[in-house]
Amino acid sequence: MSPRAARTLAQAKINLALRVLGREPDGFHSIETVFLRLELGDELELRVTNGKRSLKCYEMRDWPQERTGWPKGFEIEIVKNIPIGGGLGGGSADAAATLRILNTLSSKPVSEENLIALAEELGSDVPFLASDHAMALAWGRGEKLLRLPPLPARDIQLFFPPFGIETAQAYEILDDAFGDVPRKTPELTTEMFADWELAAKNSINDFEPIMRPRWSEIDALLARGDRFGLFYRMSGTGSTVFKVSGVTTRRVESKTKLPPLVVPPGTKSIITRTSSSVVPIELLD
Repeated sequence: MSPRAARTLAQAKINLALRVLGREPDGFHSIETVFLRLELGDELELRVTNGKRSLKCYEMRDWPQERTGWPKGFEIEIVKNIPIGGGLGGGSADAAATLRILNTLSSKPVSEENLIALAEELGSDVPFLASDHAMALAWGRGEKLLRLPPLPARDIQLFFPPFGIETAQAYEILDDAFGDVPRKTPELTTEMFADWELAAKNSINDFEPIMRPRWSEIDALLARGDRFGLFYRMSGTGSTVFKVSGVTTRRVESKTKLPPLVVPPGTKSIITRTSSSVVPIELLD
């Protein structure tokens, strides 16, 4: 008898780099980015039912059951730990974990290539999070992936401002700010992210210049990184800002005294770690 339930940790991600190359005729944007998984994640458990569907992950409204042969009925329980609208792939992680579990439970699982193709329809972060990559260079709309050797695990501090930024809102702000600018060419390479020092040096996020004037909480955290050569970066389209411990973006005079961190009002902070692997799926019964 085939198993009818499984669970996994839907891992969050950060973007070590994010560049917007241009707007396509269909309105979507072409990007290039470097994804890295975190140990932080949502706890997701899925059980196959006899036709009843209890779906708490809104990204999964249009379900590709007819193309996959996956069960029509299932219920999902999610313990949310990743904030929505924070640029950490919270909803996308749940969507990707659901894809992975259903494919694992299926008597006729689809290939990894087809799984990524299904994930592409659900969002730009979902293909990476549905893959078996801990770190990857991605381009297109995020569906084209090149596996990278994961960087050694490090502590990472996440700052959650008291607001989220919807992806569509962020791209609207970007388009309003830059209009029809000439299309950029891809510039990120695997060598740029071969170790933490290189990653810090080559890290970039095209959304930061337009988000910083609008949200002082984001600007205050990034300004600390700028001033003291610390590896602070906004993840995705925001609003989360992360700091990688023990990594600097430039040489700083040893006599420079680092003042205590002042967290912006209303901003919450946690410490997690980067991940060098994908959490496997655990079959329950």
